[in-house]
Amino acid sequence: MAELDWDALSQFVDGMWDDSALPDLYRFIEIPALSPAFDADWNANGHLDATIDLFTSWLATVPLEGLSVNVHQLAGLTPLILCKVEGTAPGEVLFYSHLDKQPEFTGWSEGKGPWKPVREGDWLFGRGSVDDGYGGYAGIISVLALQQQGIPHPTCRFIIETCEESGSPDLPAYLAECKDDLGTPDLVIVLDSGMGDYERLWITESLRGLIGGTLSVAVSAEGVHSGMASGVMPSSFRIARQLLSRLEDEDTGALRPDWLHIDISDELRTDSKRICDVLGQALINDFPFLEGVEAQSTDLVEALLAQNWRPTLSITGAGGMPALEQAGNVLRTHTDLKVSVRIPPGIESELAATRLKRLLEADPPHGAHVSMMLDTAANGFAAPPMPAAVDAALDAASQRFFGNGSMPFYEGGTIPFMSMMQESYPDARYLVTGAAGPGNNAHGPDEKLHVPTAKAVTKCVSAALAAMCD
Repeated sequence: MAELDWDALSQFVDGMWDDSALPDLYRFIEIPALSPAFDADWNANGHLDATIDLFTSWLATVPLEGLSVNVHQLAGLTPLILCKVEGTAPGEVLFYSHLDKQPEFTGWSEGKGPWKPVREGDWLFGRGSVDDGYGGYAGIISVLALQQQGIPHPTCRFIIETCEESGSPDLPAYLAECKDDLGTPDLVIVLDSGMGDYERLWITESLRGLIGGTLSVAVSAEGVHSGMASGVMPSSFRIARQLLSRLEDEDTGALRPDWLHIDISDELRTDSKRICDVLGQALINDFPFLEGVEAQSTDLVEALLAQNWRPTLSITGAGGMPALEQAGNVLRTHTDLKVSVRIPPGIESELAATRLKRLLEADPPHGAHVSMMLDTAANGFAAPPMPAAVDAALDAASQRFFGNGSMPFYEGGTIPFMSMMQESYPDARYLVTGAAGPGNNAHGPDEKLHVPTAKAVTKCVSAALAAMCD
């Protein structure tokens, strides 16, 4: 690695965050820039445009040499920023972040709110603070910190979109439109991920994919008195339960079809054990179980693998059921269930979705009218090995700025743009990390950014960029 002055790096990054980025991030929090999935009038409301204007105005104040900034907006699509910083050494890096936000949610603590930036100690509260408003600032500062020391760095490009929280539906069009401008990255850096704790840099190595849709079971044209019809007319709810048993073992929660599973390697088990040794019972205890409720597995390694590398089923919504206070003794006409199936990296989502639809619709019990309407099919992500020099630099930087060496991390959730990136740049390596550690509460009430972690992540990214020149 080119010789970095660690102390000077730390001092500069801290100053840029305190004096420049954080005041701008406060203004960002104040913008109710809901992602298009949550704001049908996003174009007329102009909030997404306001985040673009805010960030590009901040860029104009940053003394980055070789910086060019362009705003793109294809007809009918959300706007996107594309920046380029000319390199002083070989190599290409593509940074990714987003400026759109999840809805307000309820339950914010007294004195706090989604569009109200509040600083309490090390924490900055407000919607979009950690997911992912800080990411663009962190990436830009990481490059600027190297220029301040005259450290060579690769060419760095930044793609900052405004529809990630909607599943990035506009991103493929921009990846195609800007293909020549985006180059061929050797490394893709994403600062929109999580952390196991705030005591080291966690590098996300996997994300699960997702198949989603609505299972509908209909049995009658109108509701019928249950005292008259039950025992003759089949229950749509019972049939739905039967169909789901084709997919899931209701005793264990394991999914039955082998085409939804991958082989769990010895290396994966070894890394899982390392993670469990660090996080311990927090892997389970951090979830808000009611008193007496037990985890599906008390074996930490098995729990971690089930959360990240095995398929799971969740029922996230229901239709055809009246509210309890309006429910009479009526055999209902139909039952609709919102089905969410997480799939491991390596399972092709479109093919698996087709097989899932076939599994649930085939030979319906009692001739019920059954349909599985698919609405989501997103692939997972598994990171290829990091170049040795970059891996060593990240570990050294984590030791320096967090006090402990870096660790691999798994995310059981789904980030659709990661599979898009991997499909677009199959030969690239991926540094997926972030500041979203325990208690950050992204998407929920009291979303908050741990400011010291944002600074430390920025410094670690600087070290990675410098190491690419070796």
